[in-house]
Amino acid sequence: MEVAVREAKARLSELIAAAQAGERVIITKNGQPTVEIVQVRRRGGIDFEKLRAASERFGLAETWPDWPAEFDDPAFSRRVLGLE
Repeated sequence: MEVAVREAKARLSELIAAAQAGERVIITKNGQPTVEIVQVRRRGGIDFEKLRAASERFGLAETWPDWPAEFDDPAFSRRVLGLE
């Protein structure tokens, strides 16, 4: 679905509902696609404590790696990836 900015202002709630239902919603300005409204995807992530318990229960891992405390720090990830 494509709508102009002016129309999007009047129909914002409807456009949000459409995006939540999985429809692609594009807002145009001067006839050119400018913005897309998308549903926020929730990340699941990994529960490392449950993973550790399961691996020990099933004998899959004799030793569990000790991750450094900074491993969960986003700044650490940026340094490792060379983004800083």
